[in-house]
Amino acid sequence: MPVPTPMPSPVPQPLPVPAEPGADVPPRRAALRWSRRLIQLYVGLALYGVSGGLQVQANLGLDPWDVLHQGVASRVHLSIGVVSIIVGALVLLAWIPIRQRPGLGTVSNVFMVGFAMNVTIAVVPAPDAFAARFALLLGGILLCGLATGMYISVGLGPGPRDGLMTGWSARLGLSIRLTRTVLELTVLASGWALGGTVGVGTVLFAVLIGPLAQLFLRAFGVRRVEPAAASVLPLQGPEAQ
Repeated sequence: MPVPTPMPSPVPQPLPVPAEPGADVPPRRAALRWSRRLIQLYVGLALYGVSGGLQVQANLGLDPWDVLHQGVASRVHLSIGVVSIIVGALVLLAWIPIRQRPGLGTVSNVFMVGFAMNVTIAVVPAPDAFAARFALLLGGILLCGLATGMYISVGLGPGPRDGLMTGWSARLGLSIRLTRTVLELTVLASGWALGGTVGVGTVLFAVLIGPLAQLFLRAFGVRRVEPAAASVLPLQGPEAQ
C-alpha cells in the first residue's frame, strides 16, 4: 500500500509594509499640493495681519496680544507691527526651555503678521463715525477667523504665542484652557497698563473668534482640532477640564 506523501508546509509570507503617507502621490501632484499649502499659509498669515490692522483702526479694543503690542509701541515709539515682530521673536526664544519645535508657519508668522498689519494701518484710514468703526471691527474679527482657519489647516506649525501656551501647558501639566486664560489675562493686563486699547472690541474678539475659527477650520477640511488651534477654539473633552 503506497505511503501518502506529506504535504509541504506553507512558507510564511512577509506582511506587506504600509506605504508612507503620500508615497504613492506622483511628484508633480505632490509639488502642486505643497505649493497650494504654501500659498494658503502665506495668504492666511497676511490676512491675519490685515485683520489686526482693521481692529487697530477701529479703535474699539484689541485682542490681548495686540493690546500688549500697542501698549509697548506707545512707549518705545515704534509701530505696532514692528513691536509684534519683536515680541513674536522673543516668544519664539521662550520655546527653547519648553522644547517646542517651530515649523515654517511658526517662523513665517513672526514676520508676516506684523508686516501686513503695518501696511493695513498705512492704507486704511481710521473712521470717525461709530457705525463705521464698529463695522471695521466686525470685519476685522471675521477676517481673523478666516485667516486662522487658513493658516492652521495647512499644518506647518503653530504661531509663536500658540506654541508658548501649548508648551507650558504640557510642561506644567495644566489644562490648555487654564494656561491660555492665565497667559492671556497677564498679557492683557500688561498691555492695558502700558496704554493699549481695551474695549468692546476686546470682548467681542474673545466671544466670536472661537466659533469663527472653528467654522473656517471645518471649511478648510479640519475635523479634529489640534493643539495648535487650541488658543482660539472653545475646548471640549478632557483638555477642557
